[in-house]
Amino acid sequence: MKSKDLTFEEYVGRVTDFHGGVDPDMIAGWFMSDLAKQNLPNGDSLEAICETAHCLPDAVQILTPCTIGNGMLKIADTGRFAITLFEIKKGEGIRVFLDLTKLDIWPEIRCWFLKEKPRHKQDLNMVIEELKEAETSIYSLERVKIKPEILEAKRKNTSAIRPCPSCGEAFRTELGDLCPACRGKGPYIER
Repeated sequence: MKSKDLTFEEYVGRVTDFHGGVDPDMIAGWFMSDLAKQNLPNGDSLEAICETAHCLPDAVQILTPCTIGNGMLKIADTGRFAITLFEIKKGEGIRVFLDLTKLDIWPEIRCWFLKEKPRHKQDLNMVIEELKEAETSIYSLERVKIKPEILEAKRKNTSAIRPCPSCGEAFRTELGDLCPACRGKGPYIER
């Protein structure tokens, strides 16, 4: 198996380094990303949306130039196992999702995906083998048009940076008069 940029074995090596190990989500991400790229309308600038925050975004970050850090990968956590790759100027893209209607002949994938057994009772190696054998046959795709407000959000993200009047740390002014941490929205117990 080979994607446009790297072989499956090279991908597995990168997954191990980046994600900490190989799991079914990352194998599915290989096929989903490849399917989306093959069907993507031509365009200059590629961006991505993941509809889950769990594992799948890591596959997209390995296989595309889209990362959370560069702002080209967005997480729209709908709880669905889907990715969309789209051309930023027109907002046209391809959404790929794991299709439940195609899992009847893949019992290990179905068990893993629907969590029919606790993870520790699943044979993840068998799941991975089925994913590799199924290749792209268990996914469906659809052409989508990205909402204008999502496309515009990137263009508008040019806010100024200033010190917070309460703590003195720099923050983006678009977030309010005080930084979110001083408004009680930080991840820590108050100092």
